Amino acid sequence: MADPRLRELIAARRFIAAPGVYDMISALVADRMGFPALYVTGYGTVASALGLPDAGLATYSQMIEHIGQIAAAAKTPVVADADTGYGGLLNVQHTVRGYERAGVSAIQLEDQEFPKKCGHTPNRRVIALEDMVRKIQVASDSRSSADFLIIARTDARTGLGLDEAIRRGVAYGNAGADIVFIESPESREELATIARRIDKPLVANMVNGGRTPMLKAEELASLGYSMAIFPAVGFLATAQALTDAYRDLQDHGTSTDAVRMFDFAAFNELIGFKDVWDFEKRYSEL
Repeated sequence: MADPRLRELIAARRFIAAPGVYDMISALVADRMGFPALYVTGYGTVASALGLPDAGLATYSQMIEHIGQIAAAAKTPVVADADTGYGGLLNVQHTVRGYERAGVSAIQLEDQEFPKKCGHTPNRRVIALEDMVRKIQVASDSRSSADFLIIARTDARTGLGLDEAIRRGVAYGNAGADIVFIESPESREELATIARRIDKPLVANMVNGGRTPMLKAEELASLGYSMAIFPAVGFLATAQALTDAYRDLQDHGTSTDAVRMFDFAAFNELIGFKDVWDFEKRYSEL
């Protein structure tokens, strides 16, 4: 079930900075660091699990398996990407109930046409406002607890302009969304305008190399945002670290001190080997 701490933080106006996680290693590392929430990125999860772009190629079943594993292992509240809800209104109901059962604390639903695309790539199209309003109404009605939060995202800014994106954000909030997410504003001024015109908790998407300027958590909080997600920081850092490590091996025939690595003993502890060793010791002495 949903963790009430996320809702309580938002109600108390405590800013939430959520790093992107996409597999069990990234989730275990981030979970122990004291963040108020973790964000399961669809882009990163699809890239990690399937080696494919974030273009509507992953199914509900594939995503819920990975999301459920992360939520079960994490002690931190989990916010999870659910794309367009994986279909029509009945699919949205099924998705909301599945994510809630899996232990997710907030679900992100967006108003793109299917197949969706990453919000910082071109050629995105959105469905009619009224169709997304119904999706949000279904999502709100389908949850069993008010602790399970609905994040409504609109991708209208890039194709239809800021005013239309804000109009949609207001409508989605009125339809029952707890948090509004205007994807890919293109300046600090646009971020500030969104915060002035939408009277709901807001999330900002800080994508390294994306369309939106990278602002610090403190600045986003001062503008009036409740949450910032940093979906790409983990998988971009990992891809660069792997490139450096593999190139070092290729160049030198072994790994050298030129590449920083996580301590092996600490990694064993991170993934739970101590529990295995304690189990073996206990039952070997019977």
